Amino acid sequence: MIQLRAMTAQEYPDYCDYFIDDYSREIAENSGCSILKAIELAKTIYYLVSQTGSSVIGYLWHSIKQSEKPTFIYDFFIFPKHRNNGYGTLALEALETQMKSAGIKQIKLRVAYYNQRALKLYQEVGFTITGFNMLKKIDS
Repeated sequence: MIQLRAMTAQEYPDYCDYFIDDYSREIAENSGCSILKAIELAKTIYYLVSQTGSSVIGYLWHSIKQSEKPTFIYDFFIFPKHRNNGYGTLALEALETQMKSAGIKQIKLRVAYYNQRALKLYQEVGFTITGFNMLKKIDS
């Protein structure tokens, strides 16, 4: 069993040190938005904690789009020492339960083509592929 607990103000700097700088650059590169906008997208950040609440096992960063009513997962990470224990599945199920009670009808995300582990997990819990991101580099 997994529990989602809102990140506290005291925990937020640790998250920033670990993820936001690097991941915001990735969001900006993939979406074409500015770094400031990418950082702004982090409206709801959760630590994934064990059922007992004693162990932080990862992060889940998502944002509800008020105009459309889906939530978008910007980042989802299980620390390596906690992988292969079903925590990814449990965390996504916990998010889905939370979103249902908030009236949210969709969970969206983007997964890199080379991240087969994540792709497999998302498909196992019911996500479907809805498109492809494409890029063409222009030589100068």
